[in-house]
Amino acid sequence: MKSLNLWPQVGFFLLLGFLLGACSVQRFIPEEERLYAGAELHVNSSSSERNSRLSSDLENVLRPKPNSSTLGVRFGLWAHYKGDREKPGFINRFLKRRFGEEPVYFSRVNPERTLTLLQNRLENQGYFFNSLSYELEPHKKKKETAVRYKLEIGEPYRLREFTVEGDTLPIMQRIQQLIPETSLQKGYRFDLDGLKKVRDELESRLKAEGYYNFSGDLLIFEADTNRLEGRQYDLFLRLKRNVPEKALYPYVLREIDLLPNFSVNEDYSRADTVKSRGIRVIQDELFFYPERITPYVLMQPEGLFSPDLSRRTSNRLSSIGTYRFVNVQYEELDTIPDANGRLGLRSQIALSPQNKRSFRAELQAVTKSNNFAGPGVLFSYRNRNLFRGGETFTLSANVGFEQQIAAGERTGLQSIELGLQASITYPRVLFPAPVMNRFQFTIPSTRISLGTEYQNRTDLYRLISYNASFGYFWKVNRFVYHEVNPLSLSFVQLGNISPLFNEILENNPFLRRSFEQQFILGFNYTFNYNQLVDDFRKRALFFGATLDVAGNSLSLVNTAFGSERPERFLGTEYARYVRGDVDLRYFFRFSKDNQLVLRTFAGLGLPLGDNVSLPFVKQYFSGGPNSVRAFRIRSLGPGTYIPETQSIAGFFDQAGDIRLEGNIEYRFPLVSYLKGALFVDAGNVWLVNDNEALPGGQFSSNWAEELGVGAGIGLRVDIDFFVLRFDFATPLRKPWLAPDNRWQRSFDIGSSDWRRDNLIINFAIGYPF
Repeated sequence: MKSLNLWPQVGFFLLLGFLLGACSVQRFIPEEERLYAGAELHVNSSSSERNSRLSSDLENVLRPKPNSSTLGVRFGLWAHYKGDREKPGFINRFLKRRFGEEPVYFSRVNPERTLTLLQNRLENQGYFFNSLSYELEPHKKKKETAVRYKLEIGEPYRLREFTVEGDTLPIMQRIQQLIPETSLQKGYRFDLDGLKKVRDELESRLKAEGYYNFSGDLLIFEADTNRLEGRQYDLFLRLKRNVPEKALYPYVLREIDLLPNFSVNEDYSRADTVKSRGIRVIQDELFFYPERITPYVLMQPEGLFSPDLSRRTSNRLSSIGTYRFVNVQYEELDTIPDANGRLGLRSQIALSPQNKRSFRAELQAVTKSNNFAGPGVLFSYRNRNLFRGGETFTLSANVGFEQQIAAGERTGLQSIELGLQASITYPRVLFPAPVMNRFQFTIPSTRISLGTEYQNRTDLYRLISYNASFGYFWKVNRFVYHEVNPLSLSFVQLGNISPLFNEILENNPFLRRSFEQQFILGFNYTFNYNQLVDDFRKRALFFGATLDVAGNSLSLVNTAFGSERPERFLGTEYARYVRGDVDLRYFFRFSKDNQLVLRTFAGLGLPLGDNVSLPFVKQYFSGGPNSVRAFRIRSLGPGTYIPETQSIAGFFDQAGDIRLEGNIEYRFPLVSYLKGALFVDAGNVWLVNDNEALPGGQFSSNWAEELGVGAGIGLRVDIDFFVLRFDFATPLRKPWLAPDNRWQRSFDIGSSDWRRDNLIINFAIGYPF
């Protein structure tokens, strides 16, 4: 019989017991005090209604909150006591500052006041005439006391009749018409917060109908609960006394003035005024064509005042990109209503422009997702409002030298890059049919871009590429973004192929085909839904999706003209494929700096026609600082494939048409700007078609067993405007090994050979996702 060694388990429990005893706080509690152990709430209700908000409101009344504990250990309180001693020492002072909690003694608790607050919460939600009591529960051995609150409640009061008083006034008649559209119906449970929401809803509806000076605070609800029929109440709605008369009438916009080049120090009394769509456009000299800017204004002369139209007009004008500030103001013109019972407003829309021209030069230290790093210089010129219609012209040029680092034997790849890119953005839709008014939040912008790039990979090849695109982008609201490019074109010239790179291509016909696809003409679409714009959200979702289709239109043209080489256009081979991917991230925000982030990425590219693989620039790869961080850049996959040597050839071979990844990362603060992270990554890439040069690379039903898995820790220097990231990771599962040996069974961090093969260090700028 094999003997069992129980000493490790025994030692663990002895250590746990020592730590639990060491963190005991009983000896620190003053003699005259007892620690507050919290409160229990017992509600006994005869009501058949399920009221989840009531339970939450009652729980929130229980104050103060006791000191936190984990497994019965109040570590924060212990850290406070240890650091509060006369000579605490450096470690105890740090623990108190970082984790310490002020003690919550029972002497701070007032159960009678808590009962009053509980009764108030019950009555606010329609539960009157309740029975409330409490009991103290002192602990026999520990210096602690808890409180048990007992609540006996019955059926809530419900609405019997509702009356609008003063209905001879037009505004009260309108309120009478709006009430059926609210939640205030017969049988409505008395709910103070609910009545406030009804009042706010009435204010919103009335303001949308022109009642510029009306406020919900001018309305008052009165409830009568003295009914013999049981738990019922009558409700009366009326105006408060001494309501300003101007609050009772709707307003119309008599005049709308728009100042496209507003400055506080300017006098516009003698400025040129041009009317467009009934709007007066006032400017000293032509800054913005009136017929170009007035379509952004949704308000209309003689139209009712509407805060919604005002807000959306401000959003639309801000989206132009020409203006730093958009200020919509109103001035009351009348004191006596007209024959229709309306008062007048003047609206002034003041637009403060940004600097029209800007030039910027940047010296950059570039790190890329393919582990190329090096210095670079970027020059950019921008002209806002180029043709006096809000157009933005951008011209940028870059020069850079990069070398691949942290890729094992693949280091040494060098790259010299030169680039020139020009684009012009029109803050409107360039389209044969008028479509601007279909977009309320922001109007889509049209972007046209042209560019070229020169890249020289030392000892491998020289590549010159040209690109052009035409497309639209816009926001539906604060969260949703769309971008569609009906035309996306790129042309690549590959030259100066070295014997080494030619040998790489000869050994992998699929790779050669991917570089021969020099012409890409297609369509692409991007969709983003991003809740991260709201910092207050405890749970935030990001979802991104892209669709990229190329070559199909050229294939149709070739087929129509009966071309013998359907995969060539003007003598050049073109790419034909469909490629799409989704990126889903979920953020659990425990506090500002404590977050748990879950991410899933899935991408699929299907080569079409005679193409057997995607163009090289469109292929997926796995491994590296923004992927599975326990594996070096482009060192994972495809599938179970592994090159015989980690040479430069592997840099091009280890890519695929399919990519699946998942990440879990917990982010937490350390000190000041230094943040920490714990993470686990999993993923791989695969091929759609079998490639003899890459055995085991094709996607199969066993894909889950071919995932590479890694884990690690991270350090991040997080300053407001940038983040320096260091991630240290090690593989947990290597998919190229035999199925029974893929999971790591030993971690010999003391061995230099093990560290060289299994300890991966990633350096990058910005968070991985």
